[in-house]
Amino acid sequence: MSLTHITVRGAREHNLKGIDIALPREKLIVITGLSGSGKSSLAFDTIYAEGQRRYVESLSAYARQFLEMMQKPDVEHIDGLSPAISIEQKTTSRNPRSTVATVTEIYDYMRLLWARVGIPYSPATGLPIEAQTVSNMVDRVMALPDGTRLYLLAPVVRGRKGEYRKELAEWQKAGFTRVRIDGEIYGIEDAPALDKKYKHDIEVVVDRLAVREGIETRLADSFETALRLSDGLAYIDLADGTVASLPTPDPSGKREGIETEAAEGGKMKGAGLPPNRIVFSERFACPVSGFTIEEIEPRLFSFNAPQGACPACDGLGEKLLFDEQLVVPNEALSLKKGAVVPWAKSNPPSPYYMQVLSSLAKEFGFGLETPWAELSDEHRAVILYGTKGKPVPLTFQDGRKSYTVRKAFEGVIGNLNRRMLQTESAWMREELGKFQTAQPCETCHGKRLKPEALSVRIAGSDIADATRLSVADAYKWFGSVEDRLTDQQRQIARAILKEINERLGFLNNVGLDYLNLDRTSGTLSGGESQRIRLASQIGSGLSGVLYVLDEPSIGLHQRDNDRLLETLKRLRDLGNTVIVVEHDEDAIRAADHVVDLGPGAGVHGGEVVAEGTLKQVLKSKRSLTAQYLTGARAIEVPAKRRKGNGHKLTVHGARANNLQDVTAAIPLGTFTCITGVSGSGKSSFTIDTLYAGAARALNGARMIAGAHDRITGLEFCDKVIEIDQSPIGRTPRSNPATYTGAFTQIRDWFAGLPEAQARGYKPGRFSFNVKGGRCEACQGDGLIKIEMHFLPDVYVTCEECGGKRYNRETLEVRFKGLSIADVLDMTIEDAEGFFKAVPPIRDKMAMLNEVGLGYVKVGQQATTLSGGEAQRVKLAKELSRRSTGQTLYILDEPTTGLHFEDVRKLLEVLHRLVDQGNSVVVIEHNLDVIKTADWIVDLGPGGGVRGGEVVAEGTPEKVAACEASFTGGYLREMLGK
Repeated sequence: MSLTHITVRGAREHNLKGIDIALPREKLIVITGLSGSGKSSLAFDTIYAEGQRRYVESLSAYARQFLEMMQKPDVEHIDGLSPAISIEQKTTSRNPRSTVATVTEIYDYMRLLWARVGIPYSPATGLPIEAQTVSNMVDRVMALPDGTRLYLLAPVVRGRKGEYRKELAEWQKAGFTRVRIDGEIYGIEDAPALDKKYKHDIEVVVDRLAVREGIETRLADSFETALRLSDGLAYIDLADGTVASLPTPDPSGKREGIETEAAEGGKMKGAGLPPNRIVFSERFACPVSGFTIEEIEPRLFSFNAPQGACPACDGLGEKLLFDEQLVVPNEALSLKKGAVVPWAKSNPPSPYYMQVLSSLAKEFGFGLETPWAELSDEHRAVILYGTKGKPVPLTFQDGRKSYTVRKAFEGVIGNLNRRMLQTESAWMREELGKFQTAQPCETCHGKRLKPEALSVRIAGSDIADATRLSVADAYKWFGSVEDRLTDQQRQIARAILKEINERLGFLNNVGLDYLNLDRTSGTLSGGESQRIRLASQIGSGLSGVLYVLDEPSIGLHQRDNDRLLETLKRLRDLGNTVIVVEHDEDAIRAADHVVDLGPGAGVHGGEVVAEGTLKQVLKSKRSLTAQYLTGARAIEVPAKRRKGNGHKLTVHGARANNLQDVTAAIPLGTFTCITGVSGSGKSSFTIDTLYAGAARALNGARMIAGAHDRITGLEFCDKVIEIDQSPIGRTPRSNPATYTGAFTQIRDWFAGLPEAQARGYKPGRFSFNVKGGRCEACQGDGLIKIEMHFLPDVYVTCEECGGKRYNRETLEVRFKGLSIADVLDMTIEDAEGFFKAVPPIRDKMAMLNEVGLGYVKVGQQATTLSGGEAQRVKLAKELSRRSTGQTLYILDEPTTGLHFEDVRKLLEVLHRLVDQGNSVVVIEHNLDVIKTADWIVDLGPGGGVRGGEVVAEGTPEKVAACEASFTGGYLREMLGK
């Protein structure tokens, strides 16, 4: 059986209740069940962890110390395991240098392609640059004015570490007497000892001469020697401090039209070289401008290497600059009331700044009481950017005396720039950094690379142009580029293009055709980054592997779901076992084998409710999943759609990312869904524009809203709250009680008990984060970590406190016979009853229970909560605040990680919010949520550049009737049921 099945016996990890299960190998298996029923505990913490652990244990002890070892799961035994690969929802990388193209290795192949078949073009003439012969080089030097003294150098070491003692001796033996090391000329015998830890530049002086008739033969010999020494490169350094703008040599031999300019003032235009240096290459150099590419290698196209990165932005494509919108966030304020935030909030407040503004107001004729929005563009420019070097009278008060000085005013932004450069305080840098945003680099215009790299093109495109394409457009471009190459180029490029096209095809197949290749990894959703990794795995073509995936359908429109399922089946057909934790109905119906866990969540779950083929599971009477799939239970369509309170919130002319001047209205007092295929612009419209604009206006948030004209109707809302999918805490010390604020009230309650007061205990005594009441043996963790080097770290329960986190004295303070440690170990359900006489704590517990988290423990570590649970903790925190009936709630895919039954409970809570007069706006793909909405704004029609328009808006019935809407087509089918 172990050969055909993965057999699990006695799995007790987390809330699993000693389950036994046999999963068929080389099949697509879906594990489903309520949120918190133990799906991840079975799939990831038991099956994947054991598969990974066994594979790593087969390696040598030396290799194991470099790998992260998994904990041995709490299971009796598992048979039939293969090496396991997990593909989770974690975003791949927050590094700004990581992009879709680099993560998928497409960029590595692109660098190779441009290095091998790209043709360099001169930025000056627009003509292709060709390799130079020795004769060309001699002619170029002879075109310099007579008498010009020069050095001919061979660059033998360029930016490499080492001591080079042996090489220096060899060059001396070959007859060379001088070298230039890191810009200084030495006799070889006097060359300094070099530090091997630092990079050095060494050039051998091959010849020293002055330009005159008759030196051509000597010059040619010297060039040949230099080119041989330095692999095809030679430098001419002009000793006279001039630089020549060299024309194409005149065939008649006359040297006319030579322009010379002083070397002072930086680099030669286009060359990126020291001002008195001319580079010659047997490979590539422009004969007119002197623009030279020293070598065309893959590293020239890397924005992570100094050889290729734009020197102005270090290859990031953007710079942190002070932003007007953050310096003056509220344009309704006047200068006197603190419109210029960094000056108004200086600590302590500086009278100097107000005196400067008063002097400017007097000089330029504007009022300090005038709102910023009403100041003219000229007055705003003077305040922000100064007087451009022109002196103006500034009057200052020093005690009772006042004095006036005439000097140029640097402007608020100039002042901030200077302070940022001059300060050595990390705190001050952080404070000033709050007024900065990333803006495209003015040198490379966001392309990240040096001019030399961008001058190399294939079929008219540089490498940055190709990475700015979406996956779908890049697939077309790379598919057709072979036809535009020469026969020789085609032979070289064929193998590289095959690899690029395969990878683009896989990304296309998992529904990521709308992503741009230069999109940074940090901006991807969990579902997108998971599907990128999935595409990479298919590309690897492995078989006999166990793949474990965590809800790959997150953020995916129904239209793209079919393509994803085809990809999973293809992975299975390669001979792999694919285990997917999933709630999506299509995925469950497509599975070869379904495992339904439950019957409840947390302590009420952890059992196998139903297992087998879809038909077998549907017959189960205990399975909630089966009841929803058969239609015995359903999320009902509301009998009546709300019309709203008569007011509208309208975003005018939204242009963020791929939005194409979108104007859309959201009726207030309704439940509104923003829908559309993946990449159609939902987040750009809702989060980047609507939420950011509303948060600036209503909450006074320092945020940059996406480009738009204006938002009207905000006066009918009093605040805006966004609830996203990020974790509630990244450390085990964070838990639902600390996040919702209930823990503070629980500590206050314990500190108010007679026993605590008699002992003089304050609320801090009941915190496990600070010294005092916590157990110092484990520092309030309850566990002690034992490092095991090449074995996984072992966590043992603290002997001192028995895992209770507190010292004996603190645990002696009890309420109804229970200590604070017992309260943290309670489920939220039990805590609601326990604190029924304490309204502030009871209400928070009741709200957590209401959003379906009654099974979670009060002190459960945040790191063990699933994405859906974390989002519902946030929702409960916001809901427990007093509602004003005019709040705008914005949620980003709140059904992530939720079962049909959890979705039903969530919708009850959200609709109750709307019934109280609030407005709820939800980005969603789940049709059960969309069909209950009062209003829908459907964006599309496609993703990326093919999206960004309003396809349909109105009630679900109206959108379902729209033929152009993909969402409408699926909605029509669902409403028809």
